[in-house]
Amino acid sequence: MMAAKRGMESADLFQLKSVVNPQFSPDGKSFVYVQTTIDKEADEYQAHLFYQTLEKDGQPVQWTFGKGRNHAPRWSPDGTELAFLSNRSGKNQIYLLNVNGGEARQVTFLPSGVSNPVWSPDGTKLAFTTSLKSTGTIFDKEEEKKQAKPVPLEVTKMRYKSDSAGFWQGDFKQIAMVDVLSGELTQLTDGEYDVNLYCWSPDGKNLAVGADLSEDADLSFTYDVYFLNVESKEFTPVTDGSGYFGNVSWSPDGNYLGMFGHGREFENATQPKIWLYEVHTGKFSCLTSDWDVAVGDYMVGDFQQGAASPGLLWTSNSQGFYFLASEQGNTNIYYGSVTGKIEPVYVGEQHVYGLSLHSESGRALVAISTPTEIGDLYLLPLIGNPSLEKLTHANKLMDMVLSKPEPIEFEGAKGQTIHGWLMKPVGFEAGKKYPLLLEIHGGPHAMYGNTYMNEFQILAAQGYAVLYVNPRGSHGYGQEFVNAVRGDYGGGDYQDLMLAVDYVLEKYEFIDESRLGVTGGSYGGFMTNWIVGHTNRFKAAVTQRSISNWISFYGVSDIGYYFTEWQIAADLSDLPTLWKHSPLAYVEKVETPLLILHSEKDFRCPIEQAEQLFIALKRLGKQAKFVRFPEENHELSRSGRPSLRIGRLNYIGNWFQEKI
Repeated sequence: MMAAKRGMESADLFQLKSVVNPQFSPDGKSFVYVQTTIDKEADEYQAHLFYQTLEKDGQPVQWTFGKGRNHAPRWSPDGTELAFLSNRSGKNQIYLLNVNGGEARQVTFLPSGVSNPVWSPDGTKLAFTTSLKSTGTIFDKEEEKKQAKPVPLEVTKMRYKSDSAGFWQGDFKQIAMVDVLSGELTQLTDGEYDVNLYCWSPDGKNLAVGADLSEDADLSFTYDVYFLNVESKEFTPVTDGSGYFGNVSWSPDGNYLGMFGHGREFENATQPKIWLYEVHTGKFSCLTSDWDVAVGDYMVGDFQQGAASPGLLWTSNSQGFYFLASEQGNTNIYYGSVTGKIEPVYVGEQHVYGLSLHSESGRALVAISTPTEIGDLYLLPLIGNPSLEKLTHANKLMDMVLSKPEPIEFEGAKGQTIHGWLMKPVGFEAGKKYPLLLEIHGGPHAMYGNTYMNEFQILAAQGYAVLYVNPRGSHGYGQEFVNAVRGDYGGGDYQDLMLAVDYVLEKYEFIDESRLGVTGGSYGGFMTNWIVGHTNRFKAAVTQRSISNWISFYGVSDIGYYFTEWQIAADLSDLPTLWKHSPLAYVEKVETPLLILHSEKDFRCPIEQAEQLFIALKRLGKQAKFVRFPEENHELSRSGRPSLRIGRLNYIGNWFQEKI
């Protein structure tokens, strides 16, 4: 007798593999990619490079081994070597691997490590980014480490901390390059500003870089593109300081720069568009001004490790490019031309989270995830009738069954169509009643959609129906919809979510309306807090990395002062408005048992937000439990320490099992 298939469990995270960052070889006959697994004993991630030919029955061959993370593979222009980053020596450094075999050779040895290696067109140099003090150089030797002593942190600017990087220690990102044969280093930038590296010009004379050169970066929210001359080290502006631009790529003939960007018309709620800079004329124009779609990947996910935006991938004739865009809960592939033509290339109910182009053969490598396919690589012909060929089979779930979500649509609070999905419990039986969990995404300018969600599958396996929707503020439904949440937190967005619950309760008889739960993180945590302060229809709630008090958030978050002004449309001169939108103001009305999950080193939504909420609830005798995750930041659910990620999932499941 065959054993019955089971649903996903939290501990299965140790067995799953993340496959990202496919890179075509220059001859188009093979490719490399990054596969990330978890070392359960060490409780850490291991990332390695895998190579595979496109010949019939080609199989993956592991190219790197050992502990640590090997990632960001970049083929040399002639295809004989592969540059990549590895932290095997402690910090990320560039290594070179000959495709004919042999040991990887380390080519950078910088104290702060390096990032983003980019080959010069002739294959003799690699440009990269590293962090330096304003008075430091790449030639400074690493000081001998002595016993650490606590020292004061002097703060003179508002942007002095980052959720990803911690407290700012006076370092700036600078660009340098290394000769791959001699190891000779050349520093290309310095100064008290960060510089981001994009690409080389085809003639090798310039780099396209990004920087904010404003005198007061605390109050500047523009980001510009520049040419950086490799010989003179001089900057030449490409954009004019009126917006936020990046993801730059140079056309093969050198005539164009393509990039993503916007004019900040709606601050961080502005949809990115595609822009074209004509190098010889200086003409700068938006190619998608009339296309109301978010360019790029805005899908919410909780599994893939290290997926990188491909930006614009040019065709060999320099007349067009391929890119990703997010629409209606999907991230798909589109083609654009320098004349402004935009057309779909490969679209479906899916999440394309990786793309590599080999223009000469008219083929692309595509990384795809769906709600029931964790993520693998495929070969996609770009000429004729597109037909996918699966190349990797990283996760073979032989003994598991996943819940396939059903799309739903209903009318939102102000007449807009709201889009979402409902997952039935694994092992669903007609005629039975099941509890429902409402999941709310963060951002708020992100997008739920047709991708694998580990948390949702685990909850479905525990017997819950899982409802997730894209309320106003989400990407994927046009500029007006994205902007609709600003200044209205807890208004139309709250109504959209409650209408979603009303809709599924009316349509699906198997949902037990007396057994409802709600959870979400970041903005979704804010909304969870808001919901339990405005309705008692949920039997239990779990708030994660949340916001409870906009007044204190303004000063404690790494983005607090400007995010609050952009999203709530108020600052500290308008405390009544900040308090009106704060869930803490409604804590007396909370009757729902609330589990509060928060990371100790979350600088995006600092843990004091959770502390205030917990103490206020307990002081009033409410049912609340507070769980603090050590050493983790805002990214716990996606990339935190594996054991703590699993612990978080278990806390969520146990709370709902106990209370619902």
